[in-house]
Amino acid sequence: MNDQKNEGKVAKEIENKTAVIPSDVFLWTSIASMGVSLTLKLFGKDKLALFVGQWSSPFLLMGVYNKIVKTEGSD
Repeated sequence: MNDQKNEGKVAKEIENKTAVIPSDVFLWTSIASMGVSLTLKLFGKDKLALFVGQWSSPFLLMGVYNKIVKTEGSD
């Protein structure tokens, strides 16, 4: 019995596109979003600062995904 699942076309295409991006890009994008958030906070744009600051975690998560795809590959 073959229990192994194969990736769909969309997932494979996403992996192919993201594997080209250097891992540092995700780290620096995350740090940049924190910096922009701090700047917005200092200028009194509290709601926008919170919104932009929340981007940091997804950027880091995409970086982890990117690293896994690069090291482990896909189907």
